[in-house]
Amino acid sequence: MSLLLLHPKIVHLPIALAVVVPLVALAVIVAWRRNLLPRRAWLLVVGLQALLVGGGLLAMQTGELDEEPVERVVAERHIETHEEAAERFVWGGAALLGLMGLAGLLRGENAARRTATAATAGSLLVLLLGYQTGAAGGRLVYEHGAASAYTSPTTHAPPAADDDD
Repeated sequence: MSLLLLHPKIVHLPIALAVVVPLVALAVIVAWRRNLLPRRAWLLVVGLQALLVGGGLLAMQTGELDEEPVERVVAERHIETHEEAAERFVWGGAALLGLMGLAGLLRGENAARRTATAATAGSLLVLLLGYQTGAAGGRLVYEHGAASAYTSPTTHAPPAADDDD
């Protein structure tokens, strides 16, 4: 199986999880505070965040594989905008994963709940970073024609140097 074109198939996992994690985290915290779920239920949130980070890392790697052909049709600065947004998203998600893990390890119940609440708020920031990453990727495909690197037989010309936007 070719690893080319794997990127557009993988990117949806971390973006979808960026939407799901805040919702699940909020539900777990509410249930935890009402004693409907035990403290260990927070592990579900930590696991989902770990999948987000792992999927994001995989998406970054597959994006690197697709970069060279796409550079033939899209100005490099547009690709870099998407790449930098992806790095912020993944590394922000990794930092949040650390905070989420800390919430599960703290001894005091109140400290753990406060940390989990802060992590849930942080998941909204990661969602914003994911949105920015996806929007930059969408612009590559729909505004700058990145998909034509794989669909058009005449994709060997360099991109226009002064492509505004």
